[in-house]
Amino acid sequence: MKLFQRLLVAPAALGLLAPISANANEVNLKEISNYSDVESIEFANSFNNDLQAENTLLAGGEGLVETTGDSFSSTTAASFGTTFYVGSIDEGADNGATTFTYDFALDLETSFTGEDSLEVAIIGGTAGTTAVDGVMGGDMATLTNTSTIDTVPADIEIGTPDYLVLDGISYTFPLGGFTVAVGDGVGVDELNTGACVYSAFTDTVSDCGTGSLGGEADSAVAASYDFGNGFTAAAGIGFGTETDGILSDEDSSTIGLEVAYTADTYALSFAYTEDDETAGDQSYYSIQAAFTPDAAYSISAGFEFDDDDADSVFVGLTTEAGPGSISLGASTQSLEVDQDNNYMYELSYSYPVNDGMTITPGAFIVEDAEEDEFGMVVTTSFSF
Repeated sequence: MKLFQRLLVAPAALGLLAPISANANEVNLKEISNYSDVESIEFANSFNNDLQAENTLLAGGEGLVETTGDSFSSTTAASFGTTFYVGSIDEGADNGATTFTYDFALDLETSFTGEDSLEVAIIGGTAGTTAVDGVMGGDMATLTNTSTIDTVPADIEIGTPDYLVLDGISYTFPLGGFTVAVGDGVGVDELNTGACVYSAFTDTVSDCGTGSLGGEADSAVAASYDFGNGFTAAAGIGFGTETDGILSDEDSSTIGLEVAYTADTYALSFAYTEDDETAGDQSYYSIQAAFTPDAAYSISAGFEFDDDDADSVFVGLTTEAGPGSISLGASTQSLEVDQDNNYMYELSYSYPVNDGMTITPGAFIVEDAEEDEFGMVVTTSFSF
């Protein structure tokens, strides 16, 4: 290089170095002056950037993700969904009037180790205020009784819960070879494998004939273990609303156990639930089975009984039909010794308009000792 070019390059390089000299580890000016092209100077490996976001340290000392104070962790995800319910029931409480309600769900999930999961569920809407909601079981249906909510804002009309509510918070993590879940909104059957693959339309039939499975406890610790050969086992302990200790004679805790086997074309599960929350030391025995051949259809069945010889049954068929699927199912409405006037039947067609929108028209019959109820509902579900 000519001397004149060297004289031009050196001051230019020094001018670039001056503003960030406090961060320099080592600057070799002699090597810089030997560059033949000023554009080829590379400074990246000669400096430490102390302004980089610090790693979130794990127990092992290694960071899972890099975050800054004004952003979410890259392991945090949010999912949203809402469902519109439009329909009527001829003998329902609304005297056959067509009603419209909706629910909304927001689910937040984050991980701290890559193997665990902290989940928060928030729900809202009006689903829970009509006769249709009583059958369809929208997200807000269980919160119609505002006594389940600690504080109701003064401007909220009782019975029309059109506001956001924290529906549950749970933490799932590995422990040895087990998977453990704990939190509010967690049932003793939270980690059960189950064996029902039926795509239900109404809330009652969605229980697959095992509506007592898991009991009534809504806060629990559950654990599961996968043996790796198709066999799984799960257990849970649920805490009552008023307890005088855990698993004592005075508490209202719930206990759940399950063993299941899943093969390529069929599945079978057996579950036991001891529910002290509302039934007063009542035990339930639940069986689910599914046949899933390499075909366009699947068949599911369920059976449940208790200590008083009351039982419930279910059978359902889901099959592909054009771009969507048809579901046809029958189930008892509750555990009964005498099943006369206790059955419910449903037929629906689920059509995915696109990846985030599904329209499902359906009809159902609810048996009643006086007069059966017939309903027609169209649900439109959005996920985003």
